[in-house]
Amino acid sequence: MKVVVADLWPGRTAELAEVAPDVDLVVVGDGQAAAAEAHDADAVLGVLNADILAAGDRLRWVQLASAGVERYLALPGLSDAEDLVITNAQRIFAPGGAEHALGMALMLARRFHTALDLQRERRWDIRPLTGPSPYRGEGSELLELRGRTMLVIGLGGIGTETARIAHGIGMRVIATRNSSREGPDFVERVGLASELLDLVPEADVIVNALPLTPETEGLVDEAFFELTRPTALYVTLGRGRTTNTGALVRALREGRIAGAGLDVVDPEPLPRDHVLWSMPNVIITPHLGGDSDEHMERMWTLFRENLRRFAAGEPLLAVVNRERGY
Repeated sequence: MKVVVADLWPGRTAELAEVAPDVDLVVVGDGQAAAAEAHDADAVLGVLNADILAAGDRLRWVQLASAGVERYLALPGLSDAEDLVITNAQRIFAPGGAEHALGMALMLARRFHTALDLQRERRWDIRPLTGPSPYRGEGSELLELRGRTMLVIGLGGIGTETARIAHGIGMRVIATRNSSREGPDFVERVGLASELLDLVPEADVIVNALPLTPETEGLVDEAFFELTRPTALYVTLGRGRTTNTGALVRALREGRIAGAGLDVVDPEPLPRDHVLWSMPNVIITPHLGGDSDEHMERMWTLFRENLRRFAAGEPLLAVVNRERGY
């Protein structure tokens, strides 16, 4: 049995063979080298491209290093490889992604982005943060998330972890998922994907953690933002193309939402002259929400365990459902 693996852990990758001593483990530096070795390989770990698929007549398993799979499912030749099992890195990026989502929501709610601008100006002034009359009437314009409602769109890895943390700081959590109405105890209500618009008006913070599929592309659209609270915060970490960018910009300009935290956008990368860069109530990060100092160690554990299972003929973890697209 031959397994080709991308060198994602330089100096350490070859150690994966310890769990499968009878496997010929070939470590390669990139996709081109993997394609050159794929002709007699049983599996490829960490990389996939059209050349690998074309050369890999014997391939039975591919392990991806990403959670999103849409670009791999679109590769020419994949539809012909019906028996090829694809596993991904679902849930590997969940802890970092969840903390990133909550960080963006807290930053917007507490206006830290405005505070940073004031800091750069060396300006001691609470009014841009609190509003003009923080100690009269309704008080400060800074928001408390405790007791408010978070809507998580897509109760997968990142969505579930985000819901867990939000519940932990005292938020009420509702969610949607495509597969069922079942959810963890810390989610008060789980609606089906078709019920999303029924839940939007309840939300103070909305976290979009959807994968990109034909059903989710452009799902967050004009009709969605017609139902949001003007004080709501919108955070997205899944895929940029699940949000209609034009509808988002209009909602921000017209005050139909109070702010947005965007780790993913459409188009991506976001052009330098795009209006989103200059909007004062928008925070943008360059598609790194799931990254952390721990995610590659979790990836190592997944690769190691799936390699052991493959060599032993056991069921693999994190198998992609091609029909669902994730």
